Amino acid sequence: MWTLAVLNAGLFIFFAYTFYTPATRRDWRSFGMYSAFIVALFAEMYGFPLSLYFLSGWLTSRFPEVNWLSHDAGHVFEMIFGWRANPHFGPFHVLSMVFIVWGFWLLSSAWAVLYRAQRLGQMAATGPYARIRHPQYVAFVLIMFGFLLQWPTLITLAMFPILVIAYWRLSKAEERDSLARFGESYARYQAVTPAFIPGRRRPAVTA
Repeated sequence: MWTLAVLNAGLFIFFAYTFYTPATRRDWRSFGMYSAFIVALFAEMYGFPLSLYFLSGWLTSRFPEVNWLSHDAGHVFEMIFGWRANPHFGPFHVLSMVFIVWGFWLLSSAWAVLYRAQRLGQMAATGPYARIRHPQYVAFVLIMFGFLLQWPTLITLAMFPILVIAYWRLSKAEERDSLARFGESYARYQAVTPAFIPGRRRPAVTA
């Protein structure tokens, strides 16, 4: 079903683009990594199930009651943990949708703040940026993790930790640029605001 693979990949890439709207070279790098993950995911979901092909012998020997050549079998966690009803209503699929929606919401909220700050030449320190310094990278990781829960593949499982490290490196480069541009204001913000995981208190920062 290659038509569905192309349509779904295009939809989720376009959807993220409308939420994120990359402008700088660094923005395009982070968006490109997400897009590569999405293409790899839907190429197996609706194209050729490479992971199931390679693992079919091992999976069949351990879970002979599952038809691993069916489309639903791609919801591997649902199959392994015994969810034999419609996997789209299984616990892993529902949880994956929570992460995906959460990620897109965070991406949209963060970009609105960043866009206003860039237009005014100010430091982004409100909204999601008041809780964590890199909400846009956290959002991409949440979305990709959600898709992994829903439809894990060998390629996307291998890509995920690499992309997390890549986003971490991009965040460090972004912080160096912000320190060079905003100086002490960003240093104070950096000192009280966690990078990726929000703390218990919401810091009050004056840019």
